[in-house]
Amino acid sequence: MPKILFTASTYSHIVQFHRPYLSAFRALGWTVDVACGGAPMEIPEAHRTIHLDFEKQMLSPRNGRALRQLRRTMRETAYDVVSCHTALASFFTRLAVNGGKQRPKVVCMVHGYLFGENNPAAKGLILQAAEKLVASRTDLLMTMNRWDTQYAAAHRLGKKMVEIPGVGLDPSRLPPISREEASALRRQWGIEETDTLLLYAAEFSGRKSQQVLLRALAQLPLQVKLALPGQGALLEECVALARSLGIEQRVIFPGQVARMAQWYGAADIAVSASRSEGLPFNIMEAMYYGLPVVASAVKGHTDLLVPDTCGLLYPYGDWQACAAQLQKLLQSPEERERMGRQGRQSVGVYCLDQVLPIIMAQYEALIPLRDETITHT
Repeated sequence: MPKILFTASTYSHIVQFHRPYLSAFRALGWTVDVACGGAPMEIPEAHRTIHLDFEKQMLSPRNGRALRQLRRTMRETAYDVVSCHTALASFFTRLAVNGGKQRPKVVCMVHGYLFGENNPAAKGLILQAAEKLVASRTDLLMTMNRWDTQYAAAHRLGKKMVEIPGVGLDPSRLPPISREEASALRRQWGIEETDTLLLYAAEFSGRKSQQVLLRALAQLPLQVKLALPGQGALLEECVALARSLGIEQRVIFPGQVARMAQWYGAADIAVSASRSEGLPFNIMEAMYYGLPVVASAVKGHTDLLVPDTCGLLYPYGDWQACAAQLQKLLQSPEERERMGRQGRQSVGVYCLDQVLPIIMAQYEALIPLRDETITHT
């Protein structure tokens, strides 16, 4: 049986984005292994799950141990394909691949380079150097937005490069929400019928920049509320900022939410303040539920949101411009409805039934997926 190894920094990444692809390879008769770090989670589609001791700090000794474990795993199991995801795991996975002729084909999916645009320059130089170091071991590089595609092509970061429409939004995980369900959630959190609810579901990290939205909210009418589902290192800092701005009664911190569908159903406008993205699911999900979007004008967002069509953009970090764009939508319910409708119509090309065949075709172009006698090259 042909064999493939998927790697990522966290179990949650594989669970959230790649289970349909594990299933697709299994259906074709492949042995499917997964190697990842973080909090362990069940991945029933994998034949075997290998825990790696990854840590977000690139030079952590734990990553050295993960590198050695990856090398040992690849040496013991002759994989035909290695598919790597997330910046940290992708680097160490490709570093672990034997550089000789007898090695697996290596596929790297870029979920958003963490350099360029508004990202810190010093960190960016390190990450750029890391990508160049392992470019020769990247047989297929899949990017998700124009900026990443152009950068990868200019710096030859893969032997073959292709832009894909994300990993596929799965409508089966996004059930319709009735008015009754949406109203019940709003009542539970003290949101009046006359309130306008903004929604931004994201990890509380420097890259996600929730502080921008809090400062923008302070400039908006009292009837505007903001929901910030998620956990992360900067959660308490954001809670303190909301308090210092005098808007703590208008901000909802519900923590980690397992079922986001209810929140999309309850919200009026989706917002984002992210510093950079690949092709963000939270924006696509909002579009799927017919919400207009106000987001920072960064890669990923600019690919999904055609200005004045299904959303409005503002310069990253500019909370005054963010507030001004939100004010436009607050003053025009008709415009909100039009943008929501446009978003719902345009998101179809990013849905799983459209995207999965595109991505599997890229694997097929690299190596026969249905050939039981695959030879390493």
